[in-house]
This record gives sequence, C-alpha cells and structure tokens, in this order.
Amino acid sequence: MRRVGVQWRKSSFSEDSDGNCIEVGLSGDGVLIRESDEPGTVVTTASDGLRVFLADIKAGAADRLV
Repeated sequence: MRRVGVQWRKSSFSEDSDGNCIEVGLSGDGVLIRESDEPGTVVTTASDGLRVFLADIKAGAADRLV
C-alpha cells in the first residue's frame, strides 16, 4: 500500500553501497518504518514505543537475546 502524503526520511546509519536503507515517516500519532527496497511493506508503531525500543537497543538489550 502506498502511503500518500507521508514525508519519508532515510537513516544515515543504514546507507550501504547498494543504496538500501531504512526510512521513517510520520502519520498522525504513529511512526511508519520501511525498508527502501520494499516500500510497500510498512511497520507502524507509536512514537513512545519506538523511543523505548531504540533506548533499549542503545543500552545493549538486544545483545542479550542471542
């Protein structure tokens, strides 16, 4: 599904030589996340949920999942 009117921003951290990257957009109170080579597949989350998730990742929480 194409999201009309969404301003997508590319992450500078996920840029690679093939141009693949993660893109983020805002829609109402939600945050939209997609991969540039799969623009039709979009994950939606609340901004608070994304904030907590990113803080956990930065704190190393995902390192313990292995």
